[in-house]
Amino acid sequence: MIYAMIFLFIAGYLFIAMEHTIKVNKASIALLIGTLLWVIYVYLAPSTVLSVSPDAFNHYIHSHPELQHYAFGIQVRHFVIDHQILESIGDISEMLFFLLAAMTIVELIDVHGGFTYITEKITTRKKRRLLWLISFITFFMSAVLDNLTTTIVMIMLTRRIIREPRERWLFGSIIVIAANSGGAWSPIGDVTTIMLWVKGNITASIIPQLFFPSLVSMIAPVFVAQFLLKGNIQEEEISQTEEKENSELLLHMQKKDRLGILIFGVSILVLSPVFKGVTHLPPFIGLLLGVSLLWIYTEILYNQKNQLNENLKLRVSKVLGRIDFSTLMFFLGILLAVDALQSAGILQQSSAFMAQHLPNVYAQAYAIGLLSAIVDNVPLVAAAIGMYPVLDPAALSTMADPVFMQNFVEDGVFWHFLAYCAGVGGSILIIGSAAGVVFMGLEKVPFGWYLKRISLIALIGYTFGAGAYILQQAIF
Repeated sequence: MIYAMIFLFIAGYLFIAMEHTIKVNKASIALLIGTLLWVIYVYLAPSTVLSVSPDAFNHYIHSHPELQHYAFGIQVRHFVIDHQILESIGDISEMLFFLLAAMTIVELIDVHGGFTYITEKITTRKKRRLLWLISFITFFMSAVLDNLTTTIVMIMLTRRIIREPRERWLFGSIIVIAANSGGAWSPIGDVTTIMLWVKGNITASIIPQLFFPSLVSMIAPVFVAQFLLKGNIQEEEISQTEEKENSELLLHMQKKDRLGILIFGVSILVLSPVFKGVTHLPPFIGLLLGVSLLWIYTEILYNQKNQLNENLKLRVSKVLGRIDFSTLMFFLGILLAVDALQSAGILQQSSAFMAQHLPNVYAQAYAIGLLSAIVDNVPLVAAAIGMYPVLDPAALSTMADPVFMQNFVEDGVFWHFLAYCAGVGGSILIIGSAAGVVFMGLEKVPFGWYLKRISLIALIGYTFGAGAYILQQAIF
């Protein structure tokens, strides 16, 4: 059954990677493999639990004396259902609630026109200067927001400025690279860093550790890509895009109202790490608190606008309907699948294999980053978390190789470098990140065009940034 679980996992990812070919939403595939793996594991567990989780199983049985007179198989089934699955769901819920809260805040800012304050400030028509300007804006914006939202906002900007499709593809590709690089150095900038932060693998110290390598990984591709552009954008009337559903609402919103929602929402996201550091509560509690306060703020705001038609008011209860719940379902399925593999001991075996063949932590993380260009970085990071548990510094002295294992403590070198590699490595192929996939969908970019024109540029940036991190560690 071990091989059946591995085969199902790999087959599921092949279908996820071919989402646009088979035209089946990847969330449905993720949920399918996540649930089926647990079904297989519950029958496999009697033969593996004593070798994979002996201490946890024995503690569970001793804590439930009513089970001690049952057959071993029944004991194991209770252990899987009442302990392992519930523990898995608890950990997953932290992630899903955090993402739900963050997506709600970002959507509220967007529908009320908050992001237009940024895009309206871009006036240059020199192509190379515009490329650098958009890249830096994207880089810093994605550190505060998520790289997916940032990519959408910046792609919409380029549509208003650049009419030639191939040039817009080039700008969009650099936006994807900059968004992924910007998200890598912030605890809230990318789903992978959020996962590592929520799990306790990293803290806010990731910011000074990864800022320079991430910046290098963005600057290097932009430097190369600028030579593919020359001249100025023609000053001509640009065709209007389709009006947003909320355009009429924005006409009735005062500038101070839109700015207030922008500042309020961004402040909640930025202060989320501070909340965790002060209260020691899970990050999703802080974001849910922020959502509740922003909800109250918008309710009071709309209650004061009696002249505005109620159907036009985008209250939080209505904005929640715009949240991409299929993305949340995708994460749920993936994390369920990874937890099933971890419970079965498959990830531990993978960890031992990598440690044997790639004993250097830099090589391990770099390889994971390359793999994230093909396979979604979310399951890769989830698998890495399962393969390498966070170690207690006090326990290092009892280990055979304490110097090497130091890399796996909280804020260890491996976790920081993994956050960089998993985030930035996804830019090498257009399907390697959520930002790339949404860019592919919005601009109808062929996979082959990106592979031919951009992949090498992205790989250069990824490698240069990785080298910058290793050099930084050697010096400091």
